[in-house]
Amino acid sequence: MRGRKVLIVDDEEAVRRLIAELVEREGYDVLHANSAESAMATASRYRIDAFLLDLDMPGTSGTTLCRMIRGIKEYEAVPIVFVTGTTSNLEEAFAAGCDDLINKPIDPLVLRARLNGHVQRAEYAKQLSSTRRMLDHYVSKRTREVAEKAAQTGILPSPKKRDVVILFTDIRGFTALSEELDPDELFSLVSAQLGMQVHLIYEHRGYVDKFGGDGLMSVFDGEDMAIQSCLCALRIMEGAHRTTGGDRRIHQLGIGIHMGPVVIGNIGSAEHFDYSVIGNAGAIVVYASIPSAGLQSVGSRI
Repeated sequence: MRGRKVLIVDDEEAVRRLIAELVEREGYDVLHANSAESAMATASRYRIDAFLLDLDMPGTSGTTLCRMIRGIKEYEAVPIVFVTGTTSNLEEAFAAGCDDLINKPIDPLVLRARLNGHVQRAEYAKQLSSTRRMLDHYVSKRTREVAEKAAQTGILPSPKKRDVVILFTDIRGFTALSEELDPDELFSLVSAQLGMQVHLIYEHRGYVDKFGGDGLMSVFDGEDMAIQSCLCALRIMEGAHRTTGGDRRIHQLGIGIHMGPVVIGNIGSAEHFDYSVIGNAGAIVVYASIPSAGLQSVGSRI
């Protein structure tokens, strides 16, 4: 637990020293506070990884301090443990947001085990949250929703046939462009373009099914899917020029839209699957986005 900071809050210095000695043996960096006011000042100055609070303190009580700490966003999930010699107000203590309570006189084994356990769980939760945020950038919203539901029920949804609108976009001349620009500039331009498109797709109640390098495939469903997909396409056309600052190398787009039946379901294996659409509608749009198939590039020429 080296590098983790623990704030001990107790109005009695002897108690703080005793707890500090036990906690420091586990490798924690210990900070002291003799009042709620001093504790809040320390918490604002340092990033605290766990709080050990006295429940019964003069002035601002331990339960009030606990609520104050929980009111700070960065401490919403940080472990707060009361170390106390009283058995009163326990219900109020847990209602204030504490994670645990250790009775005085302190058993060193109990203190270390519980503190380590809470800190480790908080770290795991933090890592899980970070992983989920990262996955949000790499996994489509619809796939994530299906995965979350399957995790709760243990059952993957069966494939379904339904009518949807498929919207496909493609940056014209991307191969030549990739040979002309350095990688950083290329990815910056493409990311700006696709980022604009994704934002508009979700604004019009669609969702991104997959990216294809310089383009993407999105799906619209619902009663007004045809109208929403067309409005989205028009706004993408308008935004293509604005997003790239008039750089004609990248704001020429191919956009294909088709409505028809598809099958929506899980594609892949036990190791990896994607909740996606397959069917003629998607194939028609991809084919139509090829210049030789008759779909014209759109951009400033429209």
